[in-house]
Amino acid sequence: MKCPFCGNLNTRVVDSRPGKIEFEVRRRRECQECSERFTTYERVERVPIIIVKKDNRREEFNRGKVFTGIKKACEKRAISINQIEETVEKIERDLRDLNEREISSKVVGEKIIQKLKQIDDVAYVRFASVYREFKDVADFISELKELLPKDCLPSELDHVSNSSSEPVSKK
Repeated sequence: MKCPFCGNLNTRVVDSRPGKIEFEVRRRRECQECSERFTTYERVERVPIIIVKKDNRREEFNRGKVFTGIKKACEKRAISINQIEETVEKIERDLRDLNEREISSKVVGEKIIQKLKQIDDVAYVRFASVYREFKDVADFISELKELLPKDCLPSELDHVSNSSSEPVSKK
């Protein structure tokens, strides 16, 4: 394993233990040259999941992209990196459980939205606004109405979501 600090190829494993997720090993390594320590993760290589994009392009599932998207949605929220990593792992597991080689990007997006809705309402709306391509405030209000109990909705919000072309009056 190449040292990320000095580039030396001579490193040794100091500690090895099961990772946080199934079929993963966490290894603590030390560089023989600069004595810096770093962590690596080993995972079982599985058959790749191919994601079919909106324009019918195909690309391999990239958990890094899912992680980045969720992390952006969760910015400045009280959500730990561990929680984000666990969410990404659950999403990947759910996709693998479908037992399909090719999965629509729409399925992936909806799985992310479902998981974010369980974690944090603000992160959920942030992700949904980008993924579902909200066009205006009415789209946001429509999505927010789904989150609020029915008796909490002011009548103005009802009006805005029903007719997006009219401006909202401020009181």
